[in-house]
Amino acid sequence: MTEFFMPMIPPTSTHQQQGHTVDKNGVHRFYKRNNGEAEAKLAAHLIKHIPPEPYTGAIEVIVKWCFPIKGKHKDGEPYTNKPDADNLCKSLYDIMSKLRYWKDDKQISSSITQKFWAEVPGIYVRIEEVNTEWQN
Repeated sequence: MTEFFMPMIPPTSTHQQQGHTVDKNGVHRFYKRNNGEAEAKLAAHLIKHIPPEPYTGAIEVIVKWCFPIKGKHKDGEPYTNKPDADNLCKSLYDIMSKLRYWKDDKQISSSITQKFWAEVPGIYVRIEEVNTEWQN
């Protein structure tokens, strides 16, 4: 099992954010906006927690995104603002794949993602191999 907390203000730009233009012929073109700063920030924190060997089997990943409290929100209150939880994790999982946390993110058979307002902002991550011995 790998478990850690990265104290930081979580990035709010995600993998899914794309730009869009329409050229003079009416052709729609999509492009990736530069979110390199957010990816570099995540990678700098994640590099400290790379497991000694990449996970090779089925895994469960739990991620808790803790955003700094603003306004009248309370510690632990669900965070329902953008970005979407699935888009946050897509970026995170892609970076973790590049850093060799696992061989491929298709190994993630279970993923739990939560977003909260928090007095201590950061990202909690827990990775655990899934028991593949099924009992009848």
